[in-house]
Amino acid sequence: MNPEAPSTAVPAPGGIDGFLGTRASLGMDVVLVGLFAVLPLLAWSIHLVRNRRDFAGHKRLQWIIAAALLAAIIVFEIDVRLVSDWKLRAAASPWWPAGVLTALGIHLIFAVSTLVLLVWVLWEAAQRFPTPPAPSAHSRRHMTMARLAGIDLVLTAITGSVFYWLAFVAR
Repeated sequence: MNPEAPSTAVPAPGGIDGFLGTRASLGMDVVLVGLFAVLPLLAWSIHLVRNRRDFAGHKRLQWIIAAALLAAIIVFEIDVRLVSDWKLRAAASPWWPAGVLTALGIHLIFAVSTLVLLVWVLWEAAQRFPTPPAPSAHSRRHMTMARLAGIDLVLTAITGSVFYWLAFVAR
């Protein structure tokens, strides 16, 4: 091998490989799994308030979901900004760059709107519901905004999965 010849080897993407057996980093895998892990918690939280009228349990679970989503955002940001080169990992995809970046753009629309809606719903709930939590004049608005946030969270999970598949699974 000629030591002066340019290397054709793909540079290492950095970071720790994920546990799902794809090209994704550990941080990406944690975020993907975490995003889907909160959906059953969301369903249980809705069940608590709707069917059992357990407003305190619903409130506790919503704060746990918010903390889990915040942790996922922090893990994601640390991974993509400081640890792994997600673009280098995604470059092997046949959908790179147009399909992957389009999927990411669509995902970010839902992810950012979910964050805004969740913060809004939690802030208003903390300000407008009594302690201990109970139905109030704010209940109808809360249900409307919470439904929008819940739907947005599901769409964030779906679009995140599409992005993940296009970037790190497709061959």
